[in-house]
Amino acid sequence: MCGMISANAFDAHYNSIIPIMKEKIIYTLDKYSLLIHIPLSMAMIFIMEWMARHSFMGAVNFVHYHFGAFLYNSYLVYVALLLTFLIGKHGFMRDMVLSFFLILGVINGIVLLNRVSPFGFTDINMVGDLLTMQNTNYFSATQGALSAGGLTILTVFLILRFFKGRSFEMKLPFWARLLIIILAFISIPFVTKALQNRKVISSYFGNLTQGYSDNGFLYGFSTSAFSRGMHKPLGYSEAKISSILDETRQPETTLPEGEMPNIVVVLLESCFDVSECSFIETSEDATPYLHSLEENYSTGHCIVPVVGAGTCNSEFEVLTGMSVQFFGPGEYPQKTVLKETDCESIASNLSLQGYGTHVVHNNGGNFYSRKNAFSMMGFDTFQSKEMLDITDYTPMGSWPKDEILIDATSDAMDITSGKDFIYTITVSTHGDYPTYAVEEDPAISVNCIGKDEETNYRWLYYVNRLKGMDDFVRDYVNMFKKKDEPTLLIMFGDHLPTMGLTEDEISTHNLYYTKYYTWNNFGMEKEDMDLTTYQLVPEFLDRLGIHGGTMVDYNQTKTAQGVEAGTGEYMTDLEMLQYDILYGNRYVYGGEDEYPASDIVMGVHDIKLENMFEFNEKLHLYGDNFTKWSKVFVNGEKVTTSYESGQVLTIDASELKDGDEIVVNQMGSSNTVFRSSNTMIYHEKSSLF
Repeated sequence: MCGMISANAFDAHYNSIIPIMKEKIIYTLDKYSLLIHIPLSMAMIFIMEWMARHSFMGAVNFVHYHFGAFLYNSYLVYVALLLTFLIGKHGFMRDMVLSFFLILGVINGIVLLNRVSPFGFTDINMVGDLLTMQNTNYFSATQGALSAGGLTILTVFLILRFFKGRSFEMKLPFWARLLIIILAFISIPFVTKALQNRKVISSYFGNLTQGYSDNGFLYGFSTSAFSRGMHKPLGYSEAKISSILDETRQPETTLPEGEMPNIVVVLLESCFDVSECSFIETSEDATPYLHSLEENYSTGHCIVPVVGAGTCNSEFEVLTGMSVQFFGPGEYPQKTVLKETDCESIASNLSLQGYGTHVVHNNGGNFYSRKNAFSMMGFDTFQSKEMLDITDYTPMGSWPKDEILIDATSDAMDITSGKDFIYTITVSTHGDYPTYAVEEDPAISVNCIGKDEETNYRWLYYVNRLKGMDDFVRDYVNMFKKKDEPTLLIMFGDHLPTMGLTEDEISTHNLYYTKYYTWNNFGMEKEDMDLTTYQLVPEFLDRLGIHGGTMVDYNQTKTAQGVEAGTGEYMTDLEMLQYDILYGNRYVYGGEDEYPASDIVMGVHDIKLENMFEFNEKLHLYGDNFTKWSKVFVNGEKVTTSYESGQVLTIDASELKDGDEIVVNQMGSSNTVFRSSNTMIYHEKSSLF
């Protein structure tokens, strides 16, 4: 009995101590917050880097090798934690701030499980795209459900913290606390600039993934949010722009209209000549046809602005003749300035010379705002994956094979009577690459000297996709040969594959060097030279005798003068013209808008709804040019649609009523209607009409 009483007394004493200890801990946290927030900030950055790298040791290495960047990122969290002192409920406010950073870290970790480039501010504009791309290599329904569940739990926790958390009485008046917090936030850009000048953190990321890795996720994300667009160049004026134009104006196009060739530019996704890699051995040449083009037609290295990812920035430079180095780190101009600003481009320049202008791509039309961007650049048509009847995919099932682009390009050329400028984007060699065996009997075997088995599997998969790319290029050229129209084909690698290559492992010793390849059927002289992406098309237009356009003329002049791209002499005036066109007063056009956005048309074929047949409460719709992205709308409302083939779709007929209007729409992400069929009327209890 005595033992029982003693036990009960101990439990009562123990239970009374717990609240007291808890109260003391909370009091200590509140009283010494300024000191405690220091290790708390460091811990939060460590956790964010752990999630970004999916590795505890990866986070440890970041702290060890980039300690200055680690401290700077921790400083950003520390400043944010000063918001704790705005209100008496310190615990709630602290949890709010930390939850914000934790959510960013979790999102980045999930993003990096599914793609190679980290989470940036511009990705927020793509939330709609991600939500409609479930069960793809970018986003899964399971991840969506887990994210929603976790966010709900966190929200409930924060609500409880607000209502049940204790208040702490502060000695400083509110105005003094607010002033200190404001001054702390004002200090951030000054500290940032000082550390950039001392090379502790970088001010420009050529490789977005590497930039985040070296400088820390929080800094990388912050620069993508706050360091965007272009700054007004020193000395910008109408007189300065006029002077640049006078110095770089080219003569009129000398090539007679009847002799102008079709011009086709192809972005070869992640194209890399593996023979330039020191540790890769292959059982046979992975790209024999591309190597034959090198021997017989103009070629060279293409100097791109990104490594491993960032296709859109190589694309932007090739199509506009501008440089992305003047924008913020990791910025995609197609998702920022081109969202609302039209832009002179190669397409709009050639359009004025009578060219039809088209884009062909076997990925989403809205991805990275491409439909809008291509409209801002003046293209006439855009055949995205939603407009293509894609049925053949790579062995991983991640990406469509590129053969679909051959007929799509041919169709684009056939709809115009004159010459064509076509920009084609491939995807079949896109990462991520598997670390395990996928194909039982790959066409080419690979040996990565000195690398582990997982690395060997990645290169094995990639090299065999390269072989597929080589076959595609051969068949693509054969299509042009059959058309027998004068054609210049320019193909370039947008960046090296995401394989962690280092400069000492490749013969160029430069991670920004890919290759470009050309072909023509009218005897253009072979002349090899290395070119940047913004020089590439203007240089070949110059060889054809085609001039005209602000950036085309500028790049042609500087290249012809032998001015090295990337030097101050080349880039100073390039920046001036680029700023004027995108952000300035457009002195180059006399203040006018000479290159307005086009009314771009999605696809080149009508979506035809020809007849319908009802059987077993299913309505079978027959027509032409249907794809997996064809969706049936009844009276303006989308209904569940089954894709059967390019000529047949099926919907549930149980709730259809006499007089219902039926339309087939080609749907992009975010419920965008790209193109619509004709309308047909449903007649109740009629089986065929």
